Amino acid sequence: MMRTIARAVAIAFFTVAATVCGEAADAAFQQWLAAQWPAAQAMGVSRATFDTAIRGLEPDLSLPDLAIPGQAEKAPQQPEFVQTPSQYLRESSFDRLATRGRQLATQYRDTLARIEKELGVPGSVVLAIWARETDYGGYQLPNDAIRVLATQAYVGKRKEFFHNEFLHALKMLQNGVPRSDLRSSWGGAMGLTQFLPSEYFKYAVDFDGDGRADIWRSVPDALASAAKQLVGKGWRPGEPWAIEVRAPATADCSIGVPETIRPIGAWVKSGFVPTNGRKLAASELTYDASLLQPEGSYGPSFLAPKNYFVLKDYNFSDLYVLFVGHLSDRISGGRPFETPWSKNAQLKTTDVELMQKRLTALGLYKDKIDGKAGMLTRAALGAYQKKNGLKVDCWPTAAVLEHMRR
Repeated sequence: MMRTIARAVAIAFFTVAATVCGEAADAAFQQWLAAQWPAAQAMGVSRATFDTAIRGLEPDLSLPDLAIPGQAEKAPQQPEFVQTPSQYLRESSFDRLATRGRQLATQYRDTLARIEKELGVPGSVVLAIWARETDYGGYQLPNDAIRVLATQAYVGKRKEFFHNEFLHALKMLQNGVPRSDLRSSWGGAMGLTQFLPSEYFKYAVDFDGDGRADIWRSVPDALASAAKQLVGKGWRPGEPWAIEVRAPATADCSIGVPETIRPIGAWVKSGFVPTNGRKLAASELTYDASLLQPEGSYGPSFLAPKNYFVLKDYNFSDLYVLFVGHLSDRISGGRPFETPWSKNAQLKTTDVELMQKRLTALGLYKDKIDGKAGMLTRAALGAYQKKNGLKVDCWPTAAVLEHMRR
């Protein structure tokens, strides 16, 4: 009996404590929200719009990438950063999306031709972005953008960045965008082609001439806005996004970084052969490019010119760029990757972080510790393998991590 009473008291105590903590957290959040009024006012947001936007708003603490005191961090589970290339770049996905993309290319032929003429971005590229971001509009974004951005600005790991986006989202409301349109990903991106609020103000285009830049329902507006954003990030008309090549056996994967740039013709002369029998035009041989080997010395290799990195600025992931770029090729009638992706396992984010920390301590890596095996991490790993007499493949494995721990 005494044990039962004690257990009931303990449950009551922790229930009350949790409620009090929740109320305290809500109170602090409400105070934070109220304190945003001067900044919102400076953005041209009216008091009525501001009060309506924050009324009843509560933080969404289930979001990833938050830094909540006393709680383990929940890392973003974007497929670009947790899947292997063979998982992310599936032929079945390309077949399905390319088939649909060709249908849409016919449906929006005039719009896409005008986008390419006025902005210099091929229609197949913006179609591929639309496909990757929302499955050609078939994927419904799950979150309220105002709540997401307020939460990330309040307790996220990139508060300043999201604070700016939160204010721009309020400005969207002030400018007449309905709250019901502001549905977003966990990071606050919205519309058919996933725009952050600040990017909406920079790049959104009224391409169908109805007087409103509608990236939610107007396909011409959404695709032209995506093209304008690429142009704003440096897109070069007429240049490829990347060229798949067969790397020579002597290729050094550790030089696969954006800073190592050579004309494509120089890469070809050193033994990098375009795949699928592709013949390069004389102009293509003059473009500067970097070596990209997403799986180190395993899997396909690419020569990546400027437009590759422009796409990467749209979404900072090699796999994202490979998906969008390759899908755009497939929509235009291109072939599958000639070299198959390997079945190499993907190390856990925490293990890659340990590698990055060790490589940093050795002076081989100077970028952020994020647990993502991007170009700079792979190149640094290759340098480590060279230095220690290991097989140089520029791919993070449990064996290399164990070597680092010794």
